Amino acid sequence: MLSEEPKRRRWVHLIVSQRLQKGHFHKLYFDLRQHPDKFQGYCRMSVQTFDMLLASLRSGLTFQDTNMRRSISPEERLLVTLSFLVTGNSFASLHYEYLLGISTISGIVCHTCQLIWQRLRDAVMPQPKAEDWPKIADGFYQSAQFPNCLGALDGKHIRVKKPPHSGSQYFNFKQYFSIVLLALVDSNYRFIIVDIGAYGSTADARILCSSRMGERLRPNQLALPEPRRLPGSSASAAPFVIVADEGFALSPHVMQAFPRRDLVDRKRIFNYRLSRARRYVECGFGILSNKWRVFLSSLQMSPQNATLLIQACVILHNFTRIHDAPSEPEVAPFPTTTSVGLDHNPQGRPGSAGLEVRELFADYFISREGALSWQLNSIRGTRR
Repeated sequence: MLSEEPKRRRWVHLIVSQRLQKGHFHKLYFDLRQHPDKFQGYCRMSVQTFDMLLASLRSGLTFQDTNMRRSISPEERLLVTLSFLVTGNSFASLHYEYLLGISTISGIVCHTCQLIWQRLRDAVMPQPKAEDWPKIADGFYQSAQFPNCLGALDGKHIRVKKPPHSGSQYFNFKQYFSIVLLALVDSNYRFIIVDIGAYGSTADARILCSSRMGERLRPNQLALPEPRRLPGSSASAAPFVIVADEGFALSPHVMQAFPRRDLVDRKRIFNYRLSRARRYVECGFGILSNKWRVFLSSLQMSPQNATLLIQACVILHNFTRIHDAPSEPEVAPFPTTTSVGLDHNPQGRPGSAGLEVRELFADYFISREGALSWQLNSIRGTRR
């Protein structure tokens, strides 16, 4: 005969039953609200931003009390989720802090992350419209002196536990298992478009071409501006471009640096100017990881749940950048017209059109209208 499973001796563990008296939330939350600086450090957002976030999620975090037990409040559910994202502590550690069951905490975190993505995505990371692209381009010209730039593109590998029976699908070139966050970032370090969940073994260029982001960047999907002349230049109009690293294919609308062999000053200057614009996506990833320190260690969950977590952190990143970061000065808009698409060339050598656009920008950056006073000293000092 099969041995019977042992019966549970208690409905709730004695320690967990003291949650309302000794739990982290009930002992700390209301005191934290009286000290905004401590609250900011604990939740990575101000009290006012927390309240706005809670108001957006409250209906989805509210559950009915039963005769057996009281439901967990929306405030506690949100605080538990933020604690996990901010510290990266395990569910077992949070179990001893909040005196909630490990499976309960796991369910709260996954449900809240999914709700954050569903409720706030359209508000803080909407699909760009025709009038949005010129503002993004103006921001890059003001901050990075790179004209006609629609965003900085890169991929970030998020370390995960090896999924069962996955072989080498998630094993990346950095020698660990990961899923990829592919992101387009503006000059305020906000995410414009993201694609999350690709296998770590997949190259960035292939992820872009096969992702929903790549599909949205093709003709008739996004209202991208028509080419226009670079500021002060009398040369032919230049298309609007996305700046990226060597992992992406060069095309008329995706710029990458010149190869690092036989570089003359003209090419070094282009690479320097490109890197000044591309740093915004690198800094965006850095801000994301340092604010939500769950990314500093391997995510001990399935790729599906890890995707939910990354989605929530991307939304929270934009949400806090909007509501807590200092406001940026408004930049003057410029007119836009009909849409054009991106010409992707994921395999083989770059097409002649992409090379011509890169040469056009390289010539502009050494011209009287487009040169920066310090660029020669910068490239000759670093020899990049």
